[in-house]
Amino acid sequence: MRPYYEDDLVTLYHGDCRDIDVWLTADVLLTDPPYGIAWKKGLNRKAGSRAHAGIVNDGDTAARDDILAAWGDKPAAVFGSLYAPFPAGHKQALVWRKPGDAGVVGSTTGWRRDVELVFLTGPWPKKPASRSSVLDSGARMVGGTHGAAARFGHPHAKPLDLMENLVMACPPGVIADPFSGSGSTLVAAKLQGRRAIGVEVDERYCSMIAARLAQDALPFGEAS
Repeated sequence: MRPYYEDDLVTLYHGDCRDIDVWLTADVLLTDPPYGIAWKKGLNRKAGSRAHAGIVNDGDTAARDDILAAWGDKPAAVFGSLYAPFPAGHKQALVWRKPGDAGVVGSTTGWRRDVELVFLTGPWPKKPASRSSVLDSGARMVGGTHGAAARFGHPHAKPLDLMENLVMACPPGVIADPFSGSGSTLVAAKLQGRRAIGVEVDERYCSMIAARLAQDALPFGEAS
């Protein structure tokens, strides 16, 4: 299959990752799949937030579970939600503490829904406990008119510094991201000198990812 984009480190394919198997040749999986929460968002002019109809395959966790089954017994770090079934056999869950504007929508208790999980599955190397399982980012916001979601047109774009830290924590080898989204995993891998293979089902996002990779992400600073 012909790549949508390719350079010395990163190869990106356009299509459904369940129909494309080249990413399975990689060594470690780092991806942000549909969470299975049927997410969607209405227009909020006051907050500068655009409406979004939802994420492809987000009605349940089948897409995530399919790719993990295909991935097999290799290391994986997979983003997910507190409000959907966890992946089978995960060894640990890290917590991403999102920026201060996150998690307002859906809260009914006064506490924001402002964390996401990163599930570790497969044979991760054993190391001394030297880092916190609570992950932070220097990004000041995720939404609004200046957050990553607005800048890249993807509602779940991840901060680049967050993804670079995860890339650096990954075992050696080629990184796979079969749900490439805004491209932050691939850009972070490239900045860290790691080879990566990505797949994205939405061609709009493929175009955006290709533009980011072609510019080496330099104009984009801390945001994803």
